[in-house]
Amino acid sequence: MSDTLPPDMSQAISMIIPAREKDLGGFKVRRVLPVAKRRMVGPWIFFDHMGPAEFAPGIGINVRPHPHINLATVTYLFEGRILHRDSLGTRSVIVPGDINLMVAGKGITHSEREEAEAIAHPRRLDGLQLWLALPEADEEVDAAFFHYDAADIPQADIDGTHVRVMMGSAFGLQSPVKTYAVTFYAEMKMPAGKSLETPLAVEERAVYLCSGAIEIAGQRLNPYEMAVLTPGSAATITAVEDSHFVIVGGEPLTERHIYWNFVSSRADRIEQAKADWKSQDGIAFPKIPGDDQEFIPLPE
Repeated sequence: MSDTLPPDMSQAISMIIPAREKDLGGFKVRRVLPVAKRRMVGPWIFFDHMGPAEFAPGIGINVRPHPHINLATVTYLFEGRILHRDSLGTRSVIVPGDINLMVAGKGITHSEREEAEAIAHPRRLDGLQLWLALPEADEEVDAAFFHYDAADIPQADIDGTHVRVMMGSAFGLQSPVKTYAVTFYAEMKMPAGKSLETPLAVEERAVYLCSGAIEIAGQRLNPYEMAVLTPGSAATITAVEDSHFVIVGGEPLTERHIYWNFVSSRADRIEQAKADWKSQDGIAFPKIPGDDQEFIPLPE
């Protein structure tokens, strides 16, 4: 499928991006951003849909320690559990509805695995991991980690659609999750036949469909596709089937360089991060307490 839309098809949609499947060993990730023709939507520079995946006992998520700089990761699960550990000493199990916000800033190391007791049983995993580029003034902030319980994320039923606002504000709801640039992130569960206007609170917006079928300004969106909306356009989303989707967006940032797990406004900063991780001296990227025996090598 093409990742562009003919200009006369819909003034509300500037592009449709289909996810590309990547096998990470035992489960599939559907990667949406970045693509050549659209690297960011607002500050969002990376969009992965993890799963849906079913794991047999003994098989599961096992992402060894790896680094990040100048970005923040946002992890949100629909099903399953993931154990996060990082070089700040954080040990946090995320469950559906929670939000983990990890601010890499000047540098952090983290791992994503599963608890031993979970691995012993059959289970499912489904969720999203997104990266935010930090504004240039905040790229080198101290690394930090924030966990928000599901109960703290505001939600409401809006004209029959269940809405959770995970970051930013819309529909009279204000999320407590920390932001740096103007940022929006919301989850919608919409029954068939229901409609909702997309919020206009942020300049850039995109809709990603997790399941079901929706129409945006008359254009159908299928599962694992993202519709990038035209700035300033009013667009109505209508559920053709019971549907589950998210809306992301925010203010546009300046161009970013991306290499592996590194994002920065400066190409030389990427090169420095590559050298720091390759050295494994534990200075720029400290080791993870309790998970310091393995690491993912720098891709050559």
